[in-house]
Amino acid sequence: METFWFIAIAIVLTVFFILDGYDFGTGIIHLFFAKTEKDKEVIAKSAGLFWDSNEVWLVAAGGLLFMAFPTFYASVFSGFYLPLIIVLWLIIFRAIGLEFRGQFHFQMWKDIWDKSFGISSLLLALFFGIALGNVVRGVNLGGVEDGVSVYEGHYFFLPLWNSSFSPLSDHPGIIDWFTIIIGLISVVTLAIHGANWIILKTNSSINGKLKNIIFKLNIALAALTIFSLVVWQIVNPNSLDNFKEKPYLIFFPLIYLNGLIGLFFIKKLRKDIHGFALSTLLILGGITSSLASLFPVILPSVNSVNEPLTIYNTASANYGLSVALTWGFIGFTLLIIYFIVQKRLMGGKIDHMDYGH
Repeated sequence: METFWFIAIAIVLTVFFILDGYDFGTGIIHLFFAKTEKDKEVIAKSAGLFWDSNEVWLVAAGGLLFMAFPTFYASVFSGFYLPLIIVLWLIIFRAIGLEFRGQFHFQMWKDIWDKSFGISSLLLALFFGIALGNVVRGVNLGGVEDGVSVYEGHYFFLPLWNSSFSPLSDHPGIIDWFTIIIGLISVVTLAIHGANWIILKTNSSINGKLKNIIFKLNIALAALTIFSLVVWQIVNPNSLDNFKEKPYLIFFPLIYLNGLIGLFFIKKLRKDIHGFALSTLLILGGITSSLASLFPVILPSVNSVNEPLTIYNTASANYGLSVALTWGFIGFTLLIIYFIVQKRLMGGKIDHMDYGH
């Protein structure tokens, strides 16, 4: 039952990063490459028409996590309290940036909310990547000092960064050189995904230019991926053990590799949906590979005093997990219906759809 709910939550989180990921990426492209008012308006619209339905998946993931793995939920939400609050404010400013820009036709007003949308999207992509970096690196569970836990073994607290800025420290911070690398991979990946979304959903004048940008970003992503795999072995020498013990798990990195290689041919793709599908593979493969490398651990410990958090020592009782199946099925059904209806209503190019007025 624990494995089932782990897979269910992983699916919901992956769907969130695929769907809301293109919103983040759209904001990054909007910030750096949209120059004319017409392009700014239509690119903002390509995110604005979808962001609220996409974030439903994040709410669903949080609810499922609280239900299935309450100890992990409590640990993470206390240990990552500061960055979670930062993420919450970034989500708020991204949303109001989209919703407010079209309320008044003053250039200064539009510029303010355009920056809010773009910078918030960029920082959200970076912080979600840093969060993944913290999960694969591990944390100081129990706040161990001199071999003694300061508090219970499943709790931790991390400063935003420490003086060494090193992931190899006994007391790592949230931001260090390793998590920054993972954060940059997230930013580049979601920028590629957002660019493909803009090409798919709009007739923006920069669509042709975006294919060149995707190609260049993909080169940077390939280099960052190789570099991150090397430093990951330094940070966690056992990070690939699961793939050695269970060779079938190599399927997940192959998904990522297919997306990465395919995007080098972005200029030759005939259908816009193909580029979006390839960047979707990047996100799908990246998240599933990270989770597969840890399973059944969901939060490693950087000390030897306290055990890592796993799907088994953080799960609810079997009765609670089994009862949740019924309500989970009902919730998933409603969520999927809502998703299908919304996507059908917003099918095709969105250039002439009304938003923000």
